[in-house]
Amino acid sequence: IPVDIGITPGSGPGHLGLFGYEPTRYQIGRGILEALGLDMEVTERDIAIRGNFATVEYKDGVPIVVDRRAGRIPTEENRRIVQKITEEIKEIDDVEVFIKSGREHRVAIVLRFPESLPQGSDAVNDTDPQALGVPPLKEEGKNPNAQRVAQVINKLSRKIADIIKEEPKANYLLMRGVAQKPQIEPFGEKFGLKAVAIAVYPMYKGLAKLVGMEEANPKGETIESQIETLKEVWDKYDFFFVHIKKTDSFGEDGNVEGKIKVLEEFDKQLPKLMGLKPDVFIITGDHSTPCVVKGHSWHPVPLLIHSPYVLGRISKAFTERECLRGEIGIIPAYKIMQLALAHAGRLKKYGA
Repeated sequence: IPVDIGITPGSGPGHLGLFGYEPTRYQIGRGILEALGLDMEVTERDIAIRGNFATVEYKDGVPIVVDRRAGRIPTEENRRIVQKITEEIKEIDDVEVFIKSGREHRVAIVLRFPESLPQGSDAVNDTDPQALGVPPLKEEGKNPNAQRVAQVINKLSRKIADIIKEEPKANYLLMRGVAQKPQIEPFGEKFGLKAVAIAVYPMYKGLAKLVGMEEANPKGETIESQIETLKEVWDKYDFFFVHIKKTDSFGEDGNVEGKIKVLEEFDKQLPKLMGLKPDVFIITGDHSTPCVVKGHSWHPVPLLIHSPYVLGRISKAFTERECLRGEIGIIPAYKIMQLALAHAGRLKKYGA
């Protein structure tokens, strides 16, 4: 269970759970993750935002969302549009504006205020309505400091909309995950492990950086290139986080065949992984993304733990149905690290 029974998690809390942090203790917006993943500086004066290029149709002057991801435009198209925006927008009301392209429809925005911001200044809702056929939401702050931030974001949204309204697909920018930089115990101090992340998408690099993991960038964007990078850095670290994105993307698109293909591509790399002889090998996800839902869901996530000390050995395959027969049962995601450390022989006996 990524967060709790019946709770649909975002990728932020989902990954925090996998990294061994109780996710409800940390409110981490997507903005900070996207910004860190794109190597943007984030200070105490800053608000970070994740932006999604979207397609809207104007009806009586009101934008109506018809595609929340602008057809997943190519990254090169994203960069062209971001350059057009940054040439025209440098600041809003004495607040500096920094925008950087992510992958496909994603961007990261950092708003730098003249002074340090009190905690809670990021208590601002998204403009993404999470639905089609409706207008974007208006940013609203939940306290006076957040109201100031919301005012700046609303002005920025309107300016960006004016600049890109003639674009064929990416003619609007939805704002998500307004966030300040949080305080969180480093992974290495918490677990005594030197950790590295091997990910392609900026948000997941940002998640890893947030907890103090180092980063190893694959030479390409394929699963094979990620595994080759893992092999190259194998002797330098003792915890490896390898993130595979496309199963989630195809789940959101409702593309069953695409999702199966990604799983099969990963299966082909398993012999290389097992050839490294890890003490403990884990396969799981930060959340479920069923094709029938076309989005994140509250369903439990399959979990596989391989080590010489696994008992039972009842399950014969790694599927949802076979996982129901396994010895672990249904556990909170943040307990997985505890199990991993136990199977690796890194936990001391409790008591006399």
